[in-house]
Amino acid sequence: MYNYKREMKKLLTILAVGVIFASCTKSEGFLENKTAGLDETQVFSDSLRTIQFLNGIYGDIGFTFNKQRWDTHGNTEQSVDDGEYTYSAAYRPSVMLYQGTLSATNLGTTNPTMIDFWSVPYTNIRRCNMLLRNLPVTPLSATMQSRMQGEARCLRAWYYMQLMSAYGGVPNVGDSVFVITDKLNFPRANYADLVTYVSNELDAAAALLPTPGAAYPAGYDNLDYGRVTKGTCLGLKSRLLLYAASPLFNGGANTTDAGIAAVVSYPTYSVSRWQAAADAAQAVINSGYYALNVDNTTQAGFGFYKMFISRVNNEIIFGKYRPSNKDFEYVYNPPTRSGANYTRGTHNLAECFPMINGKSITDATSGYDAANPYANRDPRFRYTLIYNGSRYATNSNAQDFVWTFTGTGETNDKYVAGTNTGYYIRKMCDSSASYGGSAAGPDRTWPIMRYAEILLNYAEAINETGQTALAYPKLVELRARAGINPGIDNMYGMNPSMTQAEMRAFIQNERRIELAYEDHRWNDIRRWKIAMTLYNGTATGYNKVMHVARVGSAGSLTTGVGLTFTYTVENTIRQHVFRPEMYLLPIPDAEIRKMPLMVQNPGW
Repeated sequence: MYNYKREMKKLLTILAVGVIFASCTKSEGFLENKTAGLDETQVFSDSLRTIQFLNGIYGDIGFTFNKQRWDTHGNTEQSVDDGEYTYSAAYRPSVMLYQGTLSATNLGTTNPTMIDFWSVPYTNIRRCNMLLRNLPVTPLSATMQSRMQGEARCLRAWYYMQLMSAYGGVPNVGDSVFVITDKLNFPRANYADLVTYVSNELDAAAALLPTPGAAYPAGYDNLDYGRVTKGTCLGLKSRLLLYAASPLFNGGANTTDAGIAAVVSYPTYSVSRWQAAADAAQAVINSGYYALNVDNTTQAGFGFYKMFISRVNNEIIFGKYRPSNKDFEYVYNPPTRSGANYTRGTHNLAECFPMINGKSITDATSGYDAANPYANRDPRFRYTLIYNGSRYATNSNAQDFVWTFTGTGETNDKYVAGTNTGYYIRKMCDSSASYGGSAAGPDRTWPIMRYAEILLNYAEAINETGQTALAYPKLVELRARAGINPGIDNMYGMNPSMTQAEMRAFIQNERRIELAYEDHRWNDIRRWKIAMTLYNGTATGYNKVMHVARVGSAGSLTTGVGLTFTYTVENTIRQHVFRPEMYLLPIPDAEIRKMPLMVQNPGW
């Protein structure tokens, strides 16, 4: 009998296993050339190679989350109001998105890396189809074939979801595997049909996959920790249906052409889609598979911080599992910690965090002090942003202050090649391990989906059905874990009688701060159709700066005692431009010219 556990252990001793994927070559739309590497027969006649082929499909699951996605340092988080990009060259994808200069022709030509919105999902859909076609002839056991079929179908659904978020309806290739010589001319699937297809695929995959945490052999062996599960399918279905119910896709097409409208969205609005999204989120909650990582004993909100630097926890639903690393420390750390600080936090985001009592800083009863703006804030604030006076590990592994003030000439992280916003990013970083220090990085997971999102999904969807009261308990869970004080009414600073519109704005803000820098903001502002309001040259269309100046020379930078600062908010950097057609990305012109039946998105 085939022993998967034994064979996986043997696999770890094989050198340079990555060469197996020489047969998975560059993408050309739906197509890939075969290379001089291994052919299908060689790959799928061998159990280890078959497993490694599947592993390769997992390799791209975090391609949009990747902080070094474009040009080794670009990402959509630098194209929204939460992040300020270090670079400003017009050809960089992040800049093209925030300046509104992308087009169907320069998407993939001015900077070829930006075509990954289209190419990476279709490359991996093809890989999934190739695996599914060959699984029956592999030497794997029937049990293993069934489980791997479930994994492949779940991953294929995930890659379709990436396409749908960017483009709306796209060609559905089903189980087909095409080669470069095939003459293709696919129309785009209607959005409604694609939602149904992906939803059904997730249901089918869930039936073939183990439950999270199930013991081997019913579940995964320890060597397989991080593979998709039944719970992953439930979680992805929650996101799929939430997006489908959102304003952009729930009858929100920016076109009067009925045919194109059906391709990019549901033709008309229906509140029933919000109920379906709420039900899908509730199914994850009812499963009992996941829970928030809670620790308010070590320090208020510590569970929120610790979850991101713990490879094993019950909050991650779908993740890219990594060995010990300093992925985020490299990208986010200040110069004094040898970080590249490719993305700097903005004051736009800082203003969104409430006080420790849960009240907005705009609430006159919140206790917010503009002269001491970082005191008594929601604990998630200090775990998300590094601000003037924060403490963080130095390159000599000691905790020390990060100073971002200007005006005195001292060497600090603002004065010397530092942040132009007054902030750096701490989110997902290990505060005890600077990028330039000798301390090892944590065993972490890139959190592609975690349980906190499901709670937010439910709250958003159930509010849109008009059942606003049902949103409160899920938000209480999140705020309690965050370390916010419950208050005498146990409402954690929330107004207990919000209208539907007030709750909508509250949830959007809560989602922004809870999921900051986790590959959500770009998708959220588009699916909510609020980007036109946020940007376009108004005062809110700029990334805000917290200008910090030291008053006099009294006090000690070493101890932080006796220092005085002034804090001034400025709208001075990074104006954003957003046009209505940008709610959906343009399909690359080269793909349109290959297949005339594939109509372009509205406005492009």
